[in-house]
Order: sequence, then C-alpha cells, then structure tokens
Amino acid sequence: MEQNIIEIKGISKTFEDNCVLDDLSLKIRKNEFLTLLGPSGCGKTTTLKIIAGFEEADNGEVLFNGKDISTLPPYKRPVNTVFQKYALFPHMNVYENIAFGLKIKKTPKDEIDSKVKEMLKLVSLSGFEKRKIESLSGGQQQRVAIARALINEPEVLLLDEPLGALDLKLRKEMQLELKRIQQRLGITFIFVTHDQEEALTMSDTIIVMNKGKIQQMGSPEDIYNEPSNAFVADFIGESNILDGVMLEDYKVKFCNTIFDCVDKGFNKDELIDVVVRPEDIKIVDSNDGMLKGIVKSIIFKGVHYEMEVEEENKTWIIHNTKFAEVNSEVGLDIYPEDIHIMRKVSQ
Repeated sequence: MEQNIIEIKGISKTFEDNCVLDDLSLKIRKNEFLTLLGPSGCGKTTTLKIIAGFEEADNGEVLFNGKDISTLPPYKRPVNTVFQKYALFPHMNVYENIAFGLKIKKTPKDEIDSKVKEMLKLVSLSGFEKRKIESLSGGQQQRVAIARALINEPEVLLLDEPLGALDLKLRKEMQLELKRIQQRLGITFIFVTHDQEEALTMSDTIIVMNKGKIQQMGSPEDIYNEPSNAFVADFIGESNILDGVMLEDYKVKFCNTIFDCVDKGFNKDELIDVVVRPEDIKIVDSNDGMLKGIVKSIIFKGVHYEMEVEEENKTWIIHNTKFAEVNSEVGLDIYPEDIHIMRKVSQ
C-alpha cells in the first residue's frame, strides 16, 4: 500500500478579491516526483508556499504523515525549498554555501565535511569547493542551491520553477539531472512549472491546475493521451479541439462527418469536445480520406513536418513525416482510438 506523505484538505486562499486556491484537496505519495503544472496565476506557487509554510491558508489543513502542520513555521517543517532565484550567498564559496544549514545546527566539522563532499558528488560538482558563486554558470549555481537544500536531509524537496533562468539546452540537461537525483535519493520532490515538456519529462504524477482548481491528476501518459477536458488538452502539448456530437456509444459526429470512436457512456446526441493530437492525423490521398483539405503551410521540424491544412470546417495542425506541397489537396484519416471525447466543462 502506497503511503501518502502530504495531504492537503480543503485549502482556500484569497488575495484581496482574487481567489487563488478554491477548496483544493490532494494527496502526495512518499518518494514520488509530483509536478504542479499550469498557467501563471493558477495557484501552483501558492500551493507550494502553503506546504512550505511561507503562506498561510485562509482555511483547510496541511497534513504531514497524518499530522497537521498548518500552524508550524517553515523552519520546523521537514521540507526544504529551491526557488528560481537561488538566493546563494555571494560572499561565501561553494563549500560554505552548501554547509550553511549544518553550521547553523552546530553540526560537528567532520560530519559537515563528509556531507558536503557527498552532496558535491551527488550534483556532479566535486572539486568546486573553493569556487566563488559569481564564477559559476547558471546550471552550476542551481546545483549548489539543490545541494544546500538536500544536505539538511528533508523528507520533501519543494522546487519553485528552479529551471526558469536557464537556457534551453541547459534546462533539458537539468531536467534529467533532477530526475536522477530524485530517484537516487528516493525522497519526495514537489515541482512547480508552467512548462509542459518539463512536466512530462520528469514527473511520476502531474497535477494540472487552472483558476485555483485541479483540472486533472495522473501520470504523464494519462494526462497527454486522455485529457479530462479541453483546458488540459489545450495546455498539454498541441491539440486540435473542436465541437462535436456524441450520436451514440462509439459514434461521434464532427466536421459534418460521422466517425467511429472508442468512447461510450454519453447521452444520445450530447454536445461534446473532440480532441485529436496533431501526430494522430494520417495524410492520405485526397480521394481516400474521411476529410480533405488544402495544405496552407508546412514547416520542417527535424523529425516531422508541421502542416496547417484548411478543411471546410477547421484549420488542422498536423505532424507528419510525409511532405506535402503547399496548396495541394490532401485527405485526412483519423483512427477511432485517436479520437478523444470529453464532456463540455465551463471554465
């Protein structure tokens, strides 16, 4: 049986007249990499700060291993936080920055030395002990911040968009590095980001948030392949989203065409949202497709072409390895398992 290390019960938070969190409840398992994902203002950072103790909820509880920690100050909570601005001490070298927390606790020097060396090895910075902070790259500074947080052996590490200041190549490297560190240590990471690819790359569980509410919670595969509503489908990766009618079980109509699908349990003739991922649309001869349209643009993306195809009812975004000339007519085929049906939800 999996153990929940943190449980949030009915948390609400309002700043002036702005409701940032609206009766939020969630459970976070021990040793998992969980990501809070959503647009700016959705409440993800406020959730993190409430867990850390830097913000106080208007109501609700934060439980840690079943005990309410809602009134505990940050320094008494078994969590550490790494922010986008690393807040390293510029007057201290790498060793002194990492050792700072242990020195405050009056840890014996030999133990500090041993733990600092262990942390430097963990974050691939062995030999950097005497380096000045300003001499380090952004990625190296981030590793120092992570080592400084981890040396205190928190049960949970909170990360508030820690990769935001890095360039694209370094961000991708650090995504893999963070996941490696989390798996090696086996502690719980709670990560905040608005970057969908980042969330999909690193997470065991993703929580998609919008307007202070959870829109969907699940594995990266579930979130991407089976979005629960149009907001999630649109926010996670690229999607073609359009109105449709669920005629009956396994039959859906959109673009004035009836398609087979794999969904059931809807009302007869229920109005629904249809989601089709760009990579799930097949380009065929114009006479063979269930739909047909005119190629309006094509861009080479390295592993595929991205096309805009204008069909009578919609402009489709399509990712395909086949090249098609601009202004040529093509057919579009969509297999039943690639049509995702969702109930309409007011946002």
